[in-house]
Amino acid sequence: MKQKLTLLFLLASLYANGLFAQETEATPLDTLTNHVAGIRQDVDVLKRIKLSGYIQAQFQYGDSTGAAAYNGGAFNAGIDKRFMIRRGRLKAQYDAPANDRGISTSQYVLQFDVTEKGLTIKDAYGKFTDPWSGWFSITAGMQNRPFGYEIPYSSSLRESPERGRLSQLIFPGERDLGAMLSIQGPKTSNWNWIKLDAGFFNGNGAPGAGGDVSDFDKKKDFITHLAINRTSKSEKVKYGIGLSYYTGGYRIDTVNVYKFGVDSAGVKAYVLDMKKDDIKKVNINTRDYTERNYIGADAQLSIDWNAGITTLRAEYIQGDQPSGSGNTGSTKSINSNLPVTTDIYKRKFNGAYFYFLQNIARSPFQVIVKYDWYDPNTEIEGDEIGKSVSSTTVKTNATDIKYTTLGLGLAYRWDANVKLTAYYDSVTNETSQNLSGYTKDLKDNVFTLRMQVKF
Repeated sequence: MKQKLTLLFLLASLYANGLFAQETEATPLDTLTNHVAGIRQDVDVLKRIKLSGYIQAQFQYGDSTGAAAYNGGAFNAGIDKRFMIRRGRLKAQYDAPANDRGISTSQYVLQFDVTEKGLTIKDAYGKFTDPWSGWFSITAGMQNRPFGYEIPYSSSLRESPERGRLSQLIFPGERDLGAMLSIQGPKTSNWNWIKLDAGFFNGNGAPGAGGDVSDFDKKKDFITHLAINRTSKSEKVKYGIGLSYYTGGYRIDTVNVYKFGVDSAGVKAYVLDMKKDDIKKVNINTRDYTERNYIGADAQLSIDWNAGITTLRAEYIQGDQPSGSGNTGSTKSINSNLPVTTDIYKRKFNGAYFYFLQNIARSPFQVIVKYDWYDPNTEIEGDEIGKSVSSTTVKTNATDIKYTTLGLGLAYRWDANVKLTAYYDSVTNETSQNLSGYTKDLKDNVFTLRMQVKF
C-alpha cells in the first residue's frame, strides 16, 4: 500500500509541476532540476508517514446466555453465540528525519479503532526526543498508561484474546490523557537495556471505556514503570523485570463514602466513612479525594531452543481501589458520566497472571496457557460474603467475589500477516452459601475463534 501511495503521489506531483504538459518546447534544465528536487522532498515526507493496522474478526460461544464475560465484553440477554469485530485498528505514524547525531527528534501518532459498535480514538500523541543525547523523551496526549507489562503490550501481539480481568477493571481502555517522561539510552548505547517511564494523567481512562474522558477535578494521577531487559550473547535467551507504581484518585462529590470494617456483632461489612451531608458542606475546591494506589511487579523470560521458543511471563498487582457498590472498576466503569454520582466503596485488591507459551519447533503452531486471578476484596472470602449485617452498615455482595481464569489456546500463523487462534477461557468464581446466585460456580466459560489480519 505504501509503494502504491508513493507512486500516485509522484505522478500527481509530476502533473502538478507541468512535466506532463503538452508543450513543444523543451523544459529548461534549471526548471527541471527544481521540479525533481521538489518531488524528492515530497516523496521523502510521504515515506516518513507509516500506515499500519489490523483487524480481529471472531466467533464466540458462551456457556450460558447473557454471561458477564471479560473476553470481549458481556453477552447480550438471550445470546450465547456471536460474531464480532473485536478490534479494527488504523494507525498513522510520522517520524521526523534524524539529525546529524542520528536522532529522530519527534514522532506523531494517530490511531483509530473501528468496530460494529462505532469509531473511537485509541492514540493521539506527539513524542519529542532531546536532540543532543537521545536519552530523554516527552510524550503528550492520549497514550498507553506506563504501568506493568500487559497494559501497554499491543493487542496485535498478545497471545491470549484479551487482557486479564484485573487489567480490564483497574485500567479500562488501557489509555489515558497525560504527559510522560521516558529515560532510555539510544540503541547504540551500552545502557539501552534499562528504561524509566513516569508521567501524570487525568485518571479518567480512554474513549470507548464509557463516558466522557474530560477531567473533572484538579488531581492528576502519577504512574511510573522501571524496566530492565537483557539478551544473552547468543541472543537465544531474553529476560526482563519491571516495577510499577500508581498513585492518584478522584474528587469526592455529594455521595457517601464507605470503608471496610465490621458491624456491632463483629460481622465483616462496609461502614460509613464520610456522610453525604457533611460532604455537601465542603467547598468543591477543597473537597477530599479518594486514595487510588497500586504497586506491581512483572517478569519475562524467552528461550530459543530445539523444541521452539519457550516464553514465560508473570505480573502481580495489589493496591487500594475506590469504586462502586456493584463494581470494582476505575472511575468511568462506575458510572458513564463523571464526576462519580454513586456511593464510593474502598477496597483492597490483588491479582496476577501467568503465561506459558510454546512454539512447536519451527512450525507455525504455538501453544498458549494462561492463568490469572482477581480478588477485588482481599479482606473477606467464602461464606463470609453476603452475611446479614446491622442496619448501620452495608453487607458485602457479588462485587467482593474472587475470580480465577485458566485459558488454553492454539495459534496458527497462516502467513506473515494472518494468524488464527482457538482459545478457551475456563472461569471459576469464589462461592458463598450466604449469597444468592453464587452458591456454586457460574456458567461463564467462553470459547473464541479469531482471525487476525495485519498490514
